[in-house]
Amino acid sequence: MRARHKQAAHAPTTSDTPKQHVLVLNWRDPWHPEGGGSEIYLEQVTKRLAAEDRRVTFFTSRYEGSTARETVDGVHYVRAGRNLTVYLWAAWNLLTGRFGHVDQVLEVQNGMPFCSTLFTRARVSVLVHHVHREQWPVVGRVLAKVGWFMESRTGPFVNRHNQYIAVSQVTADELSTLGVAAERIRIAYNGVPPVPEFTPQPRDPQPSLVALSRLVPHKQVEHAVYALHDLAEEIPDATLTVMGDGWWADELAALVSRLGLQDRVRLLGFVDDRTKFEELSRAWIHVMPSLKEGWGLSIIEAAHVSVPSIAYASAGGVTESILDGVTGLLAQDQDDFTDCVRRLLADDELRTSMGDKAQLRSEQFSWEATTSVVSRCLDGAPIRPAVAVSH
Repeated sequence: MRARHKQAAHAPTTSDTPKQHVLVLNWRDPWHPEGGGSEIYLEQVTKRLAAEDRRVTFFTSRYEGSTARETVDGVHYVRAGRNLTVYLWAAWNLLTGRFGHVDQVLEVQNGMPFCSTLFTRARVSVLVHHVHREQWPVVGRVLAKVGWFMESRTGPFVNRHNQYIAVSQVTADELSTLGVAAERIRIAYNGVPPVPEFTPQPRDPQPSLVALSRLVPHKQVEHAVYALHDLAEEIPDATLTVMGDGWWADELAALVSRLGLQDRVRLLGFVDDRTKFEELSRAWIHVMPSLKEGWGLSIIEAAHVSVPSIAYASAGGVTESILDGVTGLLAQDQDDFTDCVRRLLADDELRTSMGDKAQLRSEQFSWEATTSVVSRCLDGAPIRPAVAVSH
C-alpha cells in the first residue's frame, strides 16, 4: 500500500526552450486510497523524468479529496473520471488536444490498456507490472472475460509496434506469451523504496509477522491470518500486524473476529511512511501471500530493515524480489506457506541470516537506474532487450 502524505504543490516553471512533453497515463496516482507499488514506481520515475528537464503530465482518475489539477515535484497532475471512465477521458483529451502537444506517452497497463496509440501520433511506451489473468475473476464473470480479452488480445494488437517496459523478467516472459515480441520488451526493476527519517525499533520480544498490502481479494492477506491461527498451539504468542486498507478490509476484520484473533492481529489501516518502516523494523518476518505480483515492492522495503519475506512461488515477480532460501522463502501452497512461517519463526539463526542478506541485496536497486531505462525507452534509444537494472 501507499501511505498517503501531504501533497506539496509547486508552481510550474517556464523556459524559453521547449521541453519534451511526456504524458503518463495511469488509473491511479500515488495518493489514491487504493494506490500501491505501481504508483510508488511512477512517483519515483516521473519526478526524475521532470528533473531531466522534461515537461511531465500525469493523467489519472479522481477520488474523494483530490483536485482536478496540481503540480508536485515538477510533475503536473491532471485528474478526470473514475476507475473505468478514466480510460475514456484519456482518449477524449488526446483526441481533442487538451493535453497540448505531446512528444511521448508512457501508458501504464494495469490490466486494462489505454490504447493511447489510437489517439495520438506521439511515441507510446507501455509499462506493465504484471499480467492480470488470475485477478480478473474478482470483477465477475462477464467483466472478467471482457477485461482479459482487452488485456490479452486488444492491448498486444494495438501496441504491436510499441516498446514495452516490464518490471521483472517474469512479467517480460508473461508478455511474450501474449504475443509481445521479446525484442520490444525492456526490463526496469523497482528502485530502493524512498526511506524517510525514522527510528528503527527493537525486534518484538514475541514472534511477529507483518503484512504491507492493499486489502483486496487477490492480495490474500487472510492466508497470513490462517497461518497465525493454525500455529496457535505451537506458537501461541505470535502476532500479525497488517498495514494497508482497501474495500476488503471489513471481510478481513470479520475473519479475525471469527477466528478469535482480535488480541493477536492488529489492523492499522493506512499509515505514514515513518510508521511503515518502524513497524517493519519491529517484525520478525514479512509475509506477502498475494496471488500475483509484478515485483513485490514491500519485500524490498522489509529487506531494507533486515526482515526476510515469505511469498508464493506462483505469484510471479516475487521469484525475483526474493531469492528463495537466501533472502526469504517461496511457498508452494497455503499449507506450505504456514510451514515456511513456522520454519522462520523457530530458527533464529536462519531468520537473521536471511534478513542480513536481504538488506545487502536491497542496496543493489536504484530509482536512477530504473528511470534511465524508462527514459531511453521513451526516447526510442536502441538498448539491448530484457536487460535487468539490477539482480
